[in-house]
Amino acid sequence: MKVFRGYRHPQLAPQCALTIGNFDGVHRGHQAMLALLKNEAQHRGLPSCVMSFEPHPRDYFAALARKPELAPARIATLRDKLTELTRCGIDQCVVLPFNARLAAQPPEAFIQDVLVRGLGVQYVLVGDDFRFGTKRTGDYAMLDAAGVRQGFDVARMNSYEVHGTRVSSSSVRQALAQGDMDQVAGLLGRPYSISGHVVHGRKLGRDLGFRTLNLRFSHWNPAASGIFAVRVAGLDAQPLPGVANLGIRPSLDPADVNGGRVLLETHCLEWPEHLGPEGAYGKIIRVELLHKLHDELKYDGLDSLKAGIAKDCDDARSFFAQAAPSFSASLHTQTGRQTTRDRI
Repeated sequence: MKVFRGYRHPQLAPQCALTIGNFDGVHRGHQAMLALLKNEAQHRGLPSCVMSFEPHPRDYFAALARKPELAPARIATLRDKLTELTRCGIDQCVVLPFNARLAAQPPEAFIQDVLVRGLGVQYVLVGDDFRFGTKRTGDYAMLDAAGVRQGFDVARMNSYEVHGTRVSSSSVRQALAQGDMDQVAGLLGRPYSISGHVVHGRKLGRDLGFRTLNLRFSHWNPAASGIFAVRVAGLDAQPLPGVANLGIRPSLDPADVNGGRVLLETHCLEWPEHLGPEGAYGKIIRVELLHKLHDELKYDGLDSLKAGIAKDCDDARSFFAQAAPSFSASLHTQTGRQTTRDRI
């Protein structure tokens, strides 16, 4: 998949079949929508294209209002979103910076400048609650009428449910907040995972006898937090079992480069000896959060911290021992994707 920052780029296809949205999590409803987009694009001989936004529009407005509590918890990083869009077979993705200019753009100007002149849309697929333009004044009816006048087709789709539950990014966030990782996997169609480059930390885990792989993120409000039994891909031929802490590292140490940032600290229960103590830094790994053990805990010293980590490792081993048949069967298979969709 080709990724473009902005819609003014010489390598963008002159025409496309397009869908628009945040696609946070790329859940089963999103996957179904993308499958339909891809099918329509193939029938029309066009590349399939996703338009998304960074930051999330609600992040922008929360910062503008100086009310960070209004920002949504983030399910996925931009890297992970683009990875899932690629897995769905999308040809190109346009990432628009959501800023003051885009927020103030009238819906008519968005259609003319971005969709028609910028992307050459021939087909646009949106959700039934799709809104766009300044103050969300543009809607499906406006977009459809513009398509009739300017010669592009517009389609919309309804919500998608699994076992009576509407699949949406909000439902994924709720399940993550509750630590229900089975429910999360059901909504996503795959285990919840986070990927990134392994970075250096304070080496405290190594001193305690529990070497960790650290991933840090710019977004301050992750949808999940706590201690998890995990599976780590990218270090060895097979995914490795582990235990991980996802949360915000306290900034008590002024020399700690990760202080005050969202950090995923993962300890592999089976460390690949060929990597040695330094061999993981800089590698891109994917950490699947399979089962929540508990919320983050505060410890009164290094000894109690070490004992707590040891117990988490034992609990993670117990989880994998009980779940071994199902996980070993899934190592070489990918979750099937649905063919219907949900609102963005």
